[in-house]
Amino acid sequence: MKHLKRQTIPKNWPIPRKGTAFVVRPISGELPLLVVLRNMIKIAQNKKEVKKALHEKSILVNNKIAHEEKFGLDLFDTVSIIPSKKHYRIDLAENGKFKAVEIKEPEANKKVSKIIDKKILKKKQMQLNLRDGKNILTDIKCNVGDSALINFKDKKIEKCLELKEKANAIVFAGKHAGKKGIIEKLIIERKMAIMKVGEDKINVLIKQIMVIE
Repeated sequence: MKHLKRQTIPKNWPIPRKGTAFVVRPISGELPLLVVLRNMIKIAQNKKEVKKALHEKSILVNNKIAHEEKFGLDLFDTVSIIPSKKHYRIDLAENGKFKAVEIKEPEANKKVSKIIDKKILKKKQMQLNLRDGKNILTDIKCNVGDSALINFKDKKIEKCLELKEKANAIVFAGKHAGKKGIIEKLIIERKMAIMKVGEDKINVLIKQIMVIE
């Protein structure tokens, strides 16, 4: 199907459930570019204006020209508006909904993604499989559960952000989605983490957190 019924859209999309009957379905990813440009950044009022901007090659996603309004974005992907020279990162608000945060130009060339698997290929090259679906070859030592800081311009991993106590992290799924804090304790045998968020402490599954800078 090309569209989703508005009443069935994911809870983390920042759009009202009342309105037109259908909403565009993303091609892969979590959030369609149309929703980002029209509802979050608000550079367009409707689908026609979004398509016009894409036709004019005015939009970059992760430093590449975007062509399709159904293109799916993931957490920490970046969007650049060429005419206005403005740049945004897809983040999570504390209520668990996606939000677009304006960033500086150098930041638009980088993103953080969680490592969900890794493989050793021929010639002992390491391939990291990331949460956003990307696979990247690297010589940098990383483990599953860590995060990779990706540089879009150089098409490589700049560094590994280790999953460890005292690391900064975000909860990207579950009832605490959107919370950011410090990992206070990792309970590996239970696959749990205790995070300090402000003055509070929360228990979350390790698979639901991502280490950030």
